[in-house]
Amino acid sequence: MSEPLKVGLAGLGTVGASVVQLLERGRDKIIARCGRPVEIVAVSARSRGKKRGLDLRKFHWVADPVELARDPSIDVLVEVIGGAGDPAKAAVEAALASGKSVVTANKALLARHGQKLAALAERHAVALNFEASVGGGIPIIKTLREGLNGNGFSRVYGILNGTCNYILSRMEQDRLAFEDCLREAQRLGYAEADPSFDIEGHDTAQKLSILAGLAFGTRLDPAAIFVEGISSISLADLDAADELGYRVKLLGVAVKTEAGIEQRVHPTMVPKDSAIAQVMGVTNAVTVDAEGLAPITLVGPGAGGLATASSVVSDLADIARGVRSAPFGRPAARMTATRKAPMQHHEGGYYIRLLARDRPGTAATIARRLAQQGISLESIVQRHSSSGHGPSASGRSGAAVPVIMITYATSEDAVRRALSAVRRDRVISGQPQVIRIEKN
Repeated sequence: MSEPLKVGLAGLGTVGASVVQLLERGRDKIIARCGRPVEIVAVSARSRGKKRGLDLRKFHWVADPVELARDPSIDVLVEVIGGAGDPAKAAVEAALASGKSVVTANKALLARHGQKLAALAERHAVALNFEASVGGGIPIIKTLREGLNGNGFSRVYGILNGTCNYILSRMEQDRLAFEDCLREAQRLGYAEADPSFDIEGHDTAQKLSILAGLAFGTRLDPAAIFVEGISSISLADLDAADELGYRVKLLGVAVKTEAGIEQRVHPTMVPKDSAIAQVMGVTNAVTVDAEGLAPITLVGPGAGGLATASSVVSDLADIARGVRSAPFGRPAARMTATRKAPMQHHEGGYYIRLLARDRPGTAATIARRLAQQGISLESIVQRHSSSGHGPSASGRSGAAVPVIMITYATSEDAVRRALSAVRRDRVISGQPQVIRIEKN
């Protein structure tokens, strides 16, 4: 049997503690599969005295994760500290520069510094593995980088944030308002005390940046991603989606277009018969459209200590077996600058919900503004007011009734122009609700 792969573990939170447990429980399986054991020999964390339910006495304790990264007794650094800056960044850079492979679950670090770190790993001929950074226990990184490395990609999209998927699922299934579902998610530990990073789409954007880099060879740039969260979604939208044959999900979408790589995060209506529409609760899912294949959807736990640790241990097993791939599937120098496809050029179907003023001429005005932008309607549903009259029948200028429209394929710019004109005409109350539709 070969010498053990010696691991330094930086970070002993939920994921770090789970890595320790999985390596101890799976020791014999790893030896059978890799021909050598994988052993943690040193650890680092902010607090040595914190109760973690682990016996850390057999590990060498190093207070500074950067010092741990340079420790000559380790072969690989596992970084599960988190955050785009130091100490995580400094520790990963130190390990790579010292000729040590790195396994990380740090999506924020990769989204901001991924190409630089990939180049550093290549320069020192070591591995930089990050399966756990996207999708928790879903093997989407290996699928894009290795499993489908002979295929081109036209689109990668998915549910990448369990908090948002839990909220939307609870709203739909239990008829609860957004605020109530968010409070429940916080109580259960699915959402942070400040949930904005999740519910406003930024967590999904970081993960999408990594997937786009793997699929399309683009430099990671979260700033190139259009981001819109789920806080505006109401029960009225979910009810309308259900009636029209859709379900609302927060999706991260990267798609190749003639204008460039379009990267966007936003609430999306997906057909109820699609695989991704069936994914409920805190589960994640990623669909890949690859050349020569029907769409492939991977579904699984997107977060949690054991799910994330499973991906970390899988990456360690690859290193133990001597498997090393270019971090993003190609040399870092060949990753191209992101040519951002302007969101106003996005084309697709749209769901539009308006509160139309209940007075003569309203419907005609809305129809005229849509027609001026070349927008055709696939369907239109009018929710009658309590009087039972339509928006142009009763003449009660103070009232407003919901009007729901589904468009045929059109552009973002056309929709925005039409709705701006409708607002100027003062025939609607409040802000229109717009949700994009993603077809299979």
